[in-house]
Amino acid sequence: MTRTAPSAQSLTELPSGQTVPGVTSAAHPLRRTTDPRSANLGRVLDTLRLQGPLPRTDIVHRVGLSRATVSSLLGELLERQLVQETPDARRPESGGRPPAVVELEPSAGAAVGVDVGRTHVRAVITDLALNVLAEAHERVDVPDHPQETLQLVVDTTDRLLAEAGVDRASLLGVGLGLPGPVDRASGRVGSATILPAWVGLAPRAELERRLGAPVLVENDANLGALAEALLGAGRGSRVLAYVKVAAGVGAGLVVDGRLFRGASGTAGEIGHTTLANTGPVCRCGNRGCLEQLAGAQALLAQMAAAGVELDGVDALLAMARDGHAGARRVLADAGEQLGLAVANLVTLLDADRVVIGGELAAADELLVGPLRYAARSAAVTTAGSGIDIVASELGERAEVLGGVALVLREPQYLGSALLARR
Repeated sequence: MTRTAPSAQSLTELPSGQTVPGVTSAAHPLRRTTDPRSANLGRVLDTLRLQGPLPRTDIVHRVGLSRATVSSLLGELLERQLVQETPDARRPESGGRPPAVVELEPSAGAAVGVDVGRTHVRAVITDLALNVLAEAHERVDVPDHPQETLQLVVDTTDRLLAEAGVDRASLLGVGLGLPGPVDRASGRVGSATILPAWVGLAPRAELERRLGAPVLVENDANLGALAEALLGAGRGSRVLAYVKVAAGVGAGLVVDGRLFRGASGTAGEIGHTTLANTGPVCRCGNRGCLEQLAGAQALLAQMAAAGVELDGVDALLAMARDGHAGARRVLADAGEQLGLAVANLVTLLDADRVVIGGELAAADELLVGPLRYAARSAAVTTAGSGIDIVASELGERAEVLGGVALVLREPQYLGSALLARR
């Protein structure tokens, strides 16, 4: 079991006070209360979730209630161990009573983030401060075995709860990332070409039935973008593109502090944009898709064609780091193809930062260097000259931490969920 915080950065800090909301229509229905006092308790909790830690006077101003009412509400929340009051570490003591701030009690609840890739299920459980309490990684053939994958998510969640010593009543929710588009209105997987065996399935409803807890579902690259914007290499950017390069290739977009999903939730499917219309046939039915030129499976296939059979990306990266010319070449070529796609993305969106994530991002400059050069060369001058292209800071945890953030940032949900449990 590990107990490490991914970053000292607040879950809520974004440029100019902007926030990234969670999914609403495709997520679990929000639990609201009509009792006035409970509603006010929830307002205080949600204010601390978004803006805490805060001094009492700031809470009064931000929730719009009287000082006496806020004092009474905080007294109850402290008694119920939902918040804690501690000295403000950001302000040096100058004699007398040290200033204090109120923040959520980290142990008051837990959230699980799950990244379902094409070949794996990765999951973490954290407290409210995003301290990772336990994590797991399992291999599975996701595209062809949806029911087996969903059961693995359930089993993994149960195991993490046990390892972290968290009772199920403290589980606030599960944030699930899938390697394909999710219909926001129905919560169902909606692409017959990307995940054909999953089409028509409603993972949210199915997992809620099996787990007995709220489940929020999102595209995996969107979760990576959310995590990097809040906690990682995307902090401070205004228009962020997170490009996940793994077995497949996808992108998540954060524009002015908000996830951009497009009209139907399929924005960012960069892996299925065409770079060579006479190139290899892709699983989506098109030719020359970026995924066929730069995805992990394509690179392993290129090595096999050169007579080098590898059992996975880690072996490819190890060979490249050891100086193997063929391994370095396929990574450099993939970087160039990714760079061309990123140039198109940057030219279209005028993004100020691109974060490269996924398992191939571990190649670092062997991949990102050629990618950066190609992107800056191909993008229009004004966009390409100012683009910042960097590797992910969160690495393999990006998508799972994005899943946790999705749960903890669900508007007006966290407060009512905590009150229902204490």
